[in-house]
Order: sequence, then C-alpha cells, then structure tokens
Amino acid sequence: MTLNNTKLYMLNKEEVIEAVEKTDDSSLNCELFDDSRYAIFPGFCDVHVHFREPGFSYKETIATGSRSAAAGGYTDVCTMPNLKPVPDSLPHLRQQLEIIERDAVINVHPYGAISVAEKGEELADMEVMAPYVISFSDDGRGIQDKSLMREAMYQVKELGKILVAHCEVESLVKGGYIHDGEYAKKNNHLGICSESEWREVERDIKLADETGCPFHACHISSKESVELIRDAKKSGVDVSCETAPHYLIMNDMNLKEDGWYKMNPPIRAREDQEALIEGILDGSVDMIATDHAPHTEDEKNRGLKDSNFGIVGLETAFPLLYTKLVLEGVLSLEYLLKLMTTAPRERFGIKRAASDFTIFNLENEYEIRSEEFLTKGRAMPFEGEKVKGQCMLTLCNGKIAYRR
Repeated sequence: MTLNNTKLYMLNKEEVIEAVEKTDDSSLNCELFDDSRYAIFPGFCDVHVHFREPGFSYKETIATGSRSAAAGGYTDVCTMPNLKPVPDSLPHLRQQLEIIERDAVINVHPYGAISVAEKGEELADMEVMAPYVISFSDDGRGIQDKSLMREAMYQVKELGKILVAHCEVESLVKGGYIHDGEYAKKNNHLGICSESEWREVERDIKLADETGCPFHACHISSKESVELIRDAKKSGVDVSCETAPHYLIMNDMNLKEDGWYKMNPPIRAREDQEALIEGILDGSVDMIATDHAPHTEDEKNRGLKDSNFGIVGLETAFPLLYTKLVLEGVLSLEYLLKLMTTAPRERFGIKRAASDFTIFNLENEYEIRSEEFLTKGRAMPFEGEKVKGQCMLTLCNGKIAYRR
C-alpha cells in the first residue's frame, strides 16, 4: 500500500498504513488512499453533544449518535447529561456507561451532572462519579444560584476536573426564542437578549478566578462573551470556551420562519458573528463544538416560536466550516483542524489513539441532504447547501466506524 499521491497529510503516513493493515476489513484497498482528492486527518473531537440515551431514545441513541459522529469524522465526543435519569449519581451514570460500552462505535465520554436532576438546588454526587466522567456540567440549564455555583467550583477543582457551564440568566430570557435583534423586530418575534448569556459568563469568570477552578463556557454566541473571556485570559483566569459552526457562518438575518433555525443560544447579529470569528483567530475562542441536539420531526416543525431548541451538526460541521471559512480564506485548514482536534483534547485531557483517524474528499462538491444523515435528527438550517469536504472513512480503536 502506498500513499505517495495523497494530497494532504495531517498524520504520519506509516502510522496510517499500520492502522489500516491491522483492521479486519480486507476490502480496504489502495484506491481509497491513492486518490489525490483525499486528505487524512486525526479523528475530530467534540466536547458538546446530546445523544439522548437513556431516557429519550426516540430522539437519538448512543448507537445512532455515535454513527453520526463517525460519519462526520469524529472519533471522540462528550455527551451532555440532560438525560433520564440524569447522571447525578453512580447508579444513574452506570445506565449510560453500559449503553456506551455496548453500542458506541467511537469513543463516547459522558459528563456527570453538577446538580441533582439538573435542578440547580443541591450538588450531585460528583466525587463518586469523577473517575468515570470527562467533566461536570448541567448543560441545557444555567445554575442560577451563585452560592451553589461557587460550591460546585470548589468541589470540581478538588476533583481535578473542569466545570463546564451553559451560561444563561433565566430571568432575562422573558419568553424569547430567537435573538433580540433586527429579524425579531421585523417579524414580530420575542427575542432573547445577549445579556442573558454574557451576564452569567461574567459571573462565572469571577467565580473561577475566586475559586481557582478551571472553567469552560459552552456554545458562546455574543460579542460581549468573547470580550469577557479574552480579558479573563489576559488576567490569568483558567477559562476556555467553545462556539458552534452555526454561530460562525450565520447571523440573525439568515433566519427563516422555520423551527430548523431555532437553537439556544440563538443565532445572533452580524457583529456577534464577526466577533466570534475574531475570537477564533486570536485564540479567545478555544475550540469548535457542534452542540448536536436531535429532536423528532414533530418537535422541530412547529415554527420558530413553538419548536424545540436544538439542531443536529455532527455530519455537517467540517464540510460547512471548510467551505465557508477555509475556502473563503478566513482561516487555514491547519487552524481549523486544531480547533476540532488538538485544542479540545488538550483542554479536556482526551488522548487520541494512533489508529484513530478520518479521511476526507476535499474536492468533490455535494449538497447537504438531511434524509441521508445517520442521526435520527434532521433539523438544521443548511438543507441543500453546496459544500466540499466529504467524509469517506473513519477508523476508531482499530475498527472501521464509518465508511462511505
């Protein structure tokens, strides 16, 4: 087997050859590797996904979610704890761990909850769960009680983990469901103000500074959040953050009267989009995560007001970012890969095995078609978009997790 004609390597050739030759699939042949259109990357890592199992398997399962991730080039994902039961104790967590062990085709790292039932009233049994979870979060709900958050940070620090927070002041949401911007005003929608996000980012940065706890802000969407995190890093606070592809390539004037455009936090204004890109480029924004959040067709087809929050993103993240940012000259391919591979792994201590990699066709243009997704979810605002960067193969733990 030779790789002499492959267009781009981000991995050692011999490493890839050795990994492929160890697989038990004899159908893998030279053609896949000798085509000049193909690029070989380390498997991507997403620190923010929702696989819905146990409790909501009608939306997604560990099996369908992990296959969807593999189809997007991911070999490691971290699953959020808004499940039933919530993983707030070891018995509850074990239900999820058993399903992961049985059904996952890639590496799935669960979060433990910060508070019991994610209610923000009393702390979960974090000490007992710590050896089995990647970190702790109540994602989907911001912890409103400052004292409880402070107590959580002290405990998370002692456990050697990172506190991962959905930052939202619930009292400032006021029934809103899209960004409180130009589109909302023109179309008579209730808006969610940016302050509902950045005000809690501000609070949690101060608590992280006070407690010394490593802090990670989920899916930031506003220019104020970027500035707060930039300043905190300059001051030496141990803080990191993620944003999602949709916040980088859309703004609220791209919205349509369709629940497939509804997520939380919402798509914000052009100046927020530009600030997030600037934050990516100067290192204020550390990584890109999808916030993959599948729902049923009925839950997403009730319009902007009444549809559930959340879109899917694992199978579209790289092609969208490659097409909209790399090919448009906004950032380099190497830097995009850092945001999707090394940065999340370094922050969360997730090691990549030598046999975990993915192969993409970078030249063939194709249309995003939700009917072809492996996730159970379909809703996302990119139906019919023409993109480049199609996953051809994902290898994880020496086994083929996805092959197109």
